[in-house]
Amino acid sequence: MRRALEILLPMSSVVLFVLAWQFYVDWNDIAPIYLPAPSAIVLALWEMIADGSLFVHLGATVLRIFVGFFLAAFFGILLGLLMGMSRLVARIADPWVAALYPLPKISLIPLLIIWMGTGESYKILISAISAFFPIVMSTHAGVRQIEPGLLKAARDLGASARQVQMKVVIPGAIPSIFSGLQLGMGVTIILIVAAEMIGGSSRTGMGYLLVHAGQVLETEKVFAALVVLAIMGAVIIKTQQWLDRVLAPWADLS
Repeated sequence: MRRALEILLPMSSVVLFVLAWQFYVDWNDIAPIYLPAPSAIVLALWEMIADGSLFVHLGATVLRIFVGFFLAAFFGILLGLLMGMSRLVARIADPWVAALYPLPKISLIPLLIIWMGTGESYKILISAISAFFPIVMSTHAGVRQIEPGLLKAARDLGASARQVQMKVVIPGAIPSIFSGLQLGMGVTIILIVAAEMIGGSSRTGMGYLLVHAGQVLETEKVFAALVVLAIMGAVIIKTQQWLDRVLAPWADLS
């Protein structure tokens, strides 16, 4: 019964919200250009599915998200581990990370457009840069928070430096690394869509779809695109959390 309630209550809240939204729009006869009814949004979404335009834009955005994210994950985890294991690397990299992390990455978009144009490279780079810093900081923090007693015990038992790193340090830092990856993924999604909205010569992506629909006052398509983005983000994050539990069950992430 408790499990059923945990599933039904969130679904019920969504259904009630949609019904209330439909009733409010119909009762007040609000023009679709200002606030379309959920039925109109579903119709617009179906039209984009039928003509294939939704899959073109969604596919382009998802591809950019994962390319930028994997670049950030690879280099971010690598640098974070090096910073955690080497005081010299930490002293060199820490001022740069501390200075660049709080910098609003979206402010780099005009500069990157000047340098790289409005093609694919600038979108992927801005998303990779944005995800890179939270991944670095989380990985570094995870390594530094390893219990010193565990390291001493491993060395006393005859473990080599490599074995200590592979068997103690990295597994112990996994929870923080996964937290950084989840945060980095969220930032990547945001910045990819923003980059598509601000500039894009390819004329593809969910960000471009949002801007184009807004320019021609197709509010139903704007809401439909927002719904798709919300579902896409939820699916990616939940899949990432599931993979975290499968790959590292000892991390006890939920």
